Amino acid sequence: MSIAFLKKHWFLVGLVLLVGGGLTVGVMIPGEVAEKLEKREGVGAIVASAPGWITRIVLFLMAFTLDSGKLRESLRFPLPVLWASLVNAAAIPLAGLGLMRIQGDPSFEVGLMIACSVPCTLAAVSVWTRKAGGNDAVSLLITLMTNTLCFLVAPFWLNLALAGGEAQLPVGQMMERLLYVVLIPTLLGQAARMIPAARRVAVENKSRIGISAQGLILVLVFAAASLKAGPRLKTEGVALEDVAVVWACCLGLHLGAMAIGGAGARLMRFSREDRIAVFFGSSQKTLPIGVFLATSTEFGFGESYPLAVFPMLMFHATQLFVDTVIAGKIADDGPSGDAGAEDSVSAESGTSA
Repeated sequence: MSIAFLKKHWFLVGLVLLVGGGLTVGVMIPGEVAEKLEKREGVGAIVASAPGWITRIVLFLMAFTLDSGKLRESLRFPLPVLWASLVNAAAIPLAGLGLMRIQGDPSFEVGLMIACSVPCTLAAVSVWTRKAGGNDAVSLLITLMTNTLCFLVAPFWLNLALAGGEAQLPVGQMMERLLYVVLIPTLLGQAARMIPAARRVAVENKSRIGISAQGLILVLVFAAASLKAGPRLKTEGVALEDVAVVWACCLGLHLGAMAIGGAGARLMRFSREDRIAVFFGSSQKTLPIGVFLATSTEFGFGESYPLAVFPMLMFHATQLFVDTVIAGKIADDGPSGDAGAEDSVSAESGTSA
């Protein structure tokens, strides 16, 4: 494995290694230790609260580095943003409701629905849009709209999907929690950019801040694999065919959303640049919010469905691979929107959440 490959795809490599390492550690944890952690007493209480605080920090950092200065351009013609957001926040969850029924493991049912319900990526969508020659002002507004509405959208779909299930929760409780964990850190991150000195720090250190944010995401992933999924694998195990089915569903949902978003953009005669932004913005899903929900103990997901985090990881890994190929193909077939796009993708590989 070359150094150049590791520099460009370090997050994906880390994801694979830490999931595998976390599962190995989890299988080795003695039963009594796992039980104490589950009771959330002492160290267990700290472990239980950590995902929420890590997610807050990640979203603040990602929003802090998100350049929203071009948003006025896309506000003049908001239809591409509205269409992509509708596909991302409604069409994908609707399809997920149907695909839940074919999953062989209850954790995968819930995890797939969580992946469908979370908003668009915070930075990757603009990276791929720019690489393909699209309008990254549109992609930025898709990101902000879907993440701002997350505290309404995710509870609605998850409660609809899990009605009567073990992890059912009041919509109001989840909305309030996501308001504090997702919306407020995102708004604070954008507000901090209004301070000239802070904005300079964000611009000059964008890559470093992005890498730090994704490093924290890897901490969340390792904790979920070692403390939740590993002990479950030790006692119950998972069938490989179930893994194959849920992974195929993740790929199908991503490509299907791309197809719907792209077809609608053509029918509505958006410009080529706007169509590219819709293409990626309608189909991408963010990782940190998905990991937070899937590992949450206060909502019951982490306890009742310890493998729920894996469909989210599968969806994210799949979109990284697929969108890299598709963005390159679009860029080769048409005029480039950014001469430095390739360098941008490498430099911003730490912001693919």
